[in-house]
Amino acid sequence: MARQLDEQIAGRFPVGQRLRVLDVGMGQGTQALRLARAGHKVTGVEQDSTMVAAAREALATEPEGIRSRVRLVEGDGRDTGVHFLPGSFDVVLCHGVLMYVEEPDALLAGLARMLAPGGLLSLLVRNGDALAMRPGLTGDWAGALASFDTIGYTNRLGLDVRADRLDTLTGTLAGIGAPLYAWYGVRVFTDTAADDAAVPDDLEALLAVEERAGRTDPYRGVAALLHLCGVRG
Repeated sequence: MARQLDEQIAGRFPVGQRLRVLDVGMGQGTQALRLARAGHKVTGVEQDSTMVAAAREALATEPEGIRSRVRLVEGDGRDTGVHFLPGSFDVVLCHGVLMYVEEPDALLAGLARMLAPGGLLSLLVRNGDALAMRPGLTGDWAGALASFDTIGYTNRLGLDVRADRLDTLTGTLAGIGAPLYAWYGVRVFTDTAADDAAVPDDLEALLAVEERAGRTDPYRGVAALLHLCGVRG
């Protein structure tokens, strides 16, 4: 996903431009820190205090030049209109958040308002068109059958959450003024790997295959996750 994001940033902005990035639902700050190391000014928003603490701990180990480019805000992504002015950011990330939001349209509209004209909105969502893949590949036939006609599922944390369909999000992005520009699949072949699986010796080959599949039909359509990139008009 990071490679896909870098590809979109490189294709939309001049080389060397210091971008203003908003990372909503930043988690432990993986993407926020990575982009700050690349020279961008990043604001991370996260409501889970444990995750915020982990992000602050990771940030504290960085050089001052990087620390000065990161602002961490403990709060809900739906409060962006309270904290920031419309058009304040060149890039807005919302990765792994929509599955926890029952009605995401208002959140997405608020994120689009945060973008400057030509800005990039990056979403990572659970693929509602491929929910039967994981149970099917693990031999859970009852679970696979039940997944065909729903966008609800139970995640690995045991929480009841929801997925998003590509066609639905495409319409939503068009309606909020940030139409879909590009999309990728994420975790095409590796979704059944255990969370604590060891890093394989052939990691680079694995990443190369996943990256190719994530941009190639029909493989990207059955990925566990979808990475959608919209551009503010």
